[in-house]
Amino acid sequence: MSANKSDKMTIKEIILKGSFIAILVVIPSLLAFFASWIILDDLLTAAIIGGVIHFIAMGFSLKISKKFLSKKRGS
Repeated sequence: MSANKSDKMTIKEIILKGSFIAILVVIPSLLAFFASWIILDDLLTAAIIGGVIHFIAMGFSLKISKKFLSKKRGS
């Protein structure tokens, strides 16, 4: 039974890994938003660019979380 219990993630691990993924998604989105807002001086265009970057980052965060942040099965 102890082998089965070690496969589960603790609440602390879930919060830590979830926060890491959130940072990976939010930072590029905010940087793209503010940079395009300063350069283009148009809030609507900057919001659209930030939204597109946000969804691209969300796609990459799924791959990153599956590869690096999940517990290994069978070890």
